[in-house]
Parts: sequence; C-alpha cells; structure tokens
Amino acid sequence: MKTVILCGGLGTRLSEETINKPKPLVKIGKYPIVWHIINIYKHYGFKDFILATGFKEKMFKKYFQKNKIKGCNIKLVNTGLKTQTGGRLLALKKYLTGQENFMLTYGDGLSNINIKKLVNFHKKKKSLATITAVHPPVRFGELKIKKDIVVDFKEKAQTKSNWISGGFFVFNKKIFDLIPSSSNAILEEKTFTKLVKIKKFNAFKHENFWQCMDTLREKRMLDKLWKQKKAKWKIW
Repeated sequence: MKTVILCGGLGTRLSEETINKPKPLVKIGKYPIVWHIINIYKHYGFKDFILATGFKEKMFKKYFQKNKIKGCNIKLVNTGLKTQTGGRLLALKKYLTGQENFMLTYGDGLSNINIKKLVNFHKKKKSLATITAVHPPVRFGELKIKKDIVVDFKEKAQTKSNWISGGFFVFNKKIFDLIPSSSNAILEEKTFTKLVKIKKFNAFKHENFWQCMDTLREKRMLDKLWKQKKAKWKIW
C-alpha cells in the first residue's frame, strides 16, 4: 500500500524556519521531520512513498539524492506551488493506479500511532475514508475550574475532552470521485463534507502521543524531546 505525504505548502506559520526551506525538511534533531514520518510507516512495513512537493521542490531532490532511507521507495512529484491539498492529491491519481486503498498524511505531524491497526480498521469498516482522531495538545496549560477556583492545572498536557484531525488518513480509490477537478480544491472542505453526508467517513481514535509542528515553539519542543531521547514517536 502506498503512502502519500503532502509536502508542498509554504509553512507560513513556521516562517522563522520555512523562509529558506520547506516545512517537511525542517530538522528535528539531525533529521528533517519528513524522515521521522517515513520511519513511522516503515516500522510497520509500509515502504512505498509519494511525496507531493511544491515550494522549493528542488530541495527535496537534493536531500533524497544524498540521504537514502534503506528499504524505502520514495517518489517525488511536483504538484505545484500554490496547489491546495485536494488538488495535490488529484495530481497524484495516475501514480496510485491499481491501489484499492492508499494512505495520506501531512508533512508536519508526528505520532506513535499503530499504522497496521489503522489500516485494518479502515478495511474492516469498508469505508471510503478513515481519519485519525487525536486529542489536541494544550498550548497554554489546561485549567480545571469549579466555582471560580482552579482545582487542577496541567502544563503542556493533552485535553481529553474533544477530538481533532491528526492526519494519518486511509482512503479508498473512490475518494477521487469526490474531489473537485481544480488545483484549488481543498480536501478538508468539500470532499470531507461530502464524506460526512454520505456517512462514509470513519474515525480511528488514537489516545496516545500526537504532535504537529505548526510553530517555532512546537518545533523546539519536538527537538528537545528527540535530543533527550524522550521522543514517543520513535517506535523504530
């Protein structure tokens, strides 16, 4: 089963790092975050990757020419500079021919998710799409208040009260029928809305570690975890 990694965006919220390089090539420790993501999938036996590039796509070519990931087949496809997520996936359709199902994730999220369990869940549900649901990290500390008194405070914890998208998708090939034919098509808008309406959108709940790298603070936090050998996503 092939895995698509979306790597073409500008990463403007991490502009301190992404002004000169694509976000997936921003390093956590000695390795770019996309290297970490690839190794999560590789650990579970998934070694066939398509990287949908765009912004500074030549930097990906340069990196992977010099740095091979043993046992992995990595194909780089330039899907355009300003193309949206749905448009990028549409541009990869011909490379996914023959795939009944395939996986997709973003180039800026790390987790200790069990990829095999995710895939098996998707196949069991016979759905068009499976999204990994995670608990959002608390950016500023979580307060528990009763009668105007703080009864609990958790710094840098994860709230258990709600769910958000953690990426790490599995799609059936029929997903392409639900994506508007435009480079401006946003996967998370019309396509996901259609999936919800036809009740073909399942959620795989991941209760453990997940963290995106949207800001410099998050980048530094992940970097610190890696250097202290506390990186929960390092399952290989």
